[in-house]
Amino acid sequence: MEHRQLGASGLRIPVLSFGTATFGGSTEFFKPWGTTQVEEARKLVDICLEAGANLFDTANVYSLGAAEEILGKVLEGRRHETLISTKATFPMGEGPQEYGSSRQHLVRACEDSLRRLRTDYIDIYHMHGFDAHTPVDETLRTLDTLVQSGKVRYIACSNFSGWHLMKSMSVSERHGWARYVGHQVYYSLLHREFEWELMPLGLDQGVGTLVWSPLSAGLLSGKIRRGQPLPEGSRLAQGGGQGPQVPDERLFAIVDVLDEVAAETEKTVAQVALNWLLQRPTVVNLVVGARNEEQLRQNLDATDWNLTPEQVARLDAVSDTTPTYPYWHQRQFPMLGASAL
Repeated sequence: MEHRQLGASGLRIPVLSFGTATFGGSTEFFKPWGTTQVEEARKLVDICLEAGANLFDTANVYSLGAAEEILGKVLEGRRHETLISTKATFPMGEGPQEYGSSRQHLVRACEDSLRRLRTDYIDIYHMHGFDAHTPVDETLRTLDTLVQSGKVRYIACSNFSGWHLMKSMSVSERHGWARYVGHQVYYSLLHREFEWELMPLGLDQGVGTLVWSPLSAGLLSGKIRRGQPLPEGSRLAQGGGQGPQVPDERLFAIVDVLDEVAAETEKTVAQVALNWLLQRPTVVNLVVGARNEEQLRQNLDATDWNLTPEQVARLDAVSDTTPTYPYWHQRQFPMLGASAL
């Protein structure tokens, strides 16, 4: 499997990673995503490693630690073969110290994740969201301390806005602290808002993009069709979707073109949607999930081939949307360098 450089760092990661939000299913929010336990998780991890997808993405909040615990058990004895990405910031309890990106919370959250993962270091440590109540300097100094201690190798963020990320980069540069080298974002053919500001920021600042929900919670899986009910037992049917609603006509117009390209390439709709993302600027990695082995193997086959420029252009056209201000205004003056692409 192809490996790409993670932003302005020396770390090379596979273009596909396996997301473990389906592990555990011990909370009401995550139950519709999946309830994978240790033995089935072991089989899925084996398939990933055979394919060269050795990066495993998790978070402390996934089933309140259960996903990390399951992943830790599965990777025991072969940690040296793998890369682990986990996250902190979101609530792990109801107390005032159970959430956020303060020094108090992050140090404990990191130590708890290390214990659950049965490892002594985390390869990529994400801030799962931006904590507006904690000074950016406090968060980044704490993360730099974790890096200096060897508990964390690289730091990244997730779900930041442009100013959140740019301010963080500035603070790290000013103090000589570890900087964010990756940004995990919501991005797909159906939702392209990431391109308006965060993509050009990543190009300018050397921040690699890791994509979560690249199939828009299954809407681009090829199983959603006009006039048909949601597939029984699917995450969407159980209320496990995520992301803003989109007009049906937009969704089905994109699916129609995906169907055409899938027929031309002899690939599945999902594989085409994933491959389109892998050809976008700054994109380093797609986090793919699976609740069974067949689904995982299909997702892994989205690599080692490329759509043609003409096929990419058709998908670009059908999925394009008019951006909000000031991005629609900036599109009129690409010669000034304000337009994203």
